[in-house]
Amino acid sequence: MSGLSITTLVLAQFRSHRAGRVVFDGRPVAISGPNGAGKTNILEAISLLSPGRGLRRAATGDLARLPAALGWKVQAEVRGLGGSLHKVETWAEMGAPREVRIDDKAASQTALARILRILWLVPAMDRLWIEGAEGRRRFLDRMTLSFTPDHAEASLAYEKAMRDRNRLLKEGATDQHWFAALEAQMAEAGEQIMANRSAALARLRLAQQGADTAFPQADLELVAPEVEEIGDLALALAQGRRRDMAAGRTLVGPHRTDLQAVYRAKALPADQCSTGEQKALLISLILANARALAQDLGQPPVLLFDEVAAHLDAARRSALYDEICSLGAQAILTGTEPGLFDSLESRAQNLSVTDAGDESKIAAHG
Repeated sequence: MSGLSITTLVLAQFRSHRAGRVVFDGRPVAISGPNGAGKTNILEAISLLSPGRGLRRAATGDLARLPAALGWKVQAEVRGLGGSLHKVETWAEMGAPREVRIDDKAASQTALARILRILWLVPAMDRLWIEGAEGRRRFLDRMTLSFTPDHAEASLAYEKAMRDRNRLLKEGATDQHWFAALEAQMAEAGEQIMANRSAALARLRLAQQGADTAFPQADLELVAPEVEEIGDLALALAQGRRRDMAAGRTLVGPHRTDLQAVYRAKALPADQCSTGEQKALLISLILANARALAQDLGQPPVLLFDEVAAHLDAARRSALYDEICSLGAQAILTGTEPGLFDSLESRAQNLSVTDAGDESKIAAHG
């Protein structure tokens, strides 16, 4: 299966890369180099070819190479949905918002999802199951966005209405009609968010069934107790106004939902699993997400795995590489040593990144 792919990537003043150009040949890409050389910066640049703030969730101004602070730019030639070829550019001048251009025409970030689908796993996510619910919601929404690009618009509408409602709460406003209008907007967008999330989990469950994989299956559940108990988001918001006013913020809705996972074979909650098991569960979900998208779109997404060897033994690494190749996905992986990718052999394109004093340098090797 021929997947979505980046064929050429050009970086200008991006993070540690003053200038860089890479031509990808369609195989999985193994990028090696010492810590701090700039490997993750390449993955971050690629992640910005999708909607949102990228895999580090960095502010636009923080992406510019220092000390130059001239702004930054990422350009790519991509093979998108249906095999179409596109030129994609995203950039920001210092102090200005990020801009996007597709095929030399100004575009929204949401439009990027109509060309490419990109999934990623980075070391910061290794603690997903043992830290706060916010990270799990973000993980869930990234997966949901990969299936339903319009999920971003529902999320933005919900957050805007909630900010306005929170302002009324903090001001102690008493205009019930104003509250009701905002709560109606939140309910409409919120119910769409919850439906999108539920549909995404249903696709993941289906993609896990009967999958030929070395990674453990996870049973996933959304937990939103207040909404579940009342059964109607608008009603839950109306009934919670007094409590919310005391707190100065909205305490019920999809922004409070949590994602729970259970390691199926052991019937063990993810937060009680070992570090290696938690990492294996995350990889399993990324692969399930990729399989589901491949089924839905006829093409697997681009996969980004940063420092993929962490918490994985040689057998698990080899199994991951085999599954990536079987899926036909363009996967871009980083690691500190070239030997971490030995089992890929000739199936991978090998690159190295070095710190050349005040900038990163990218070179092909092997």
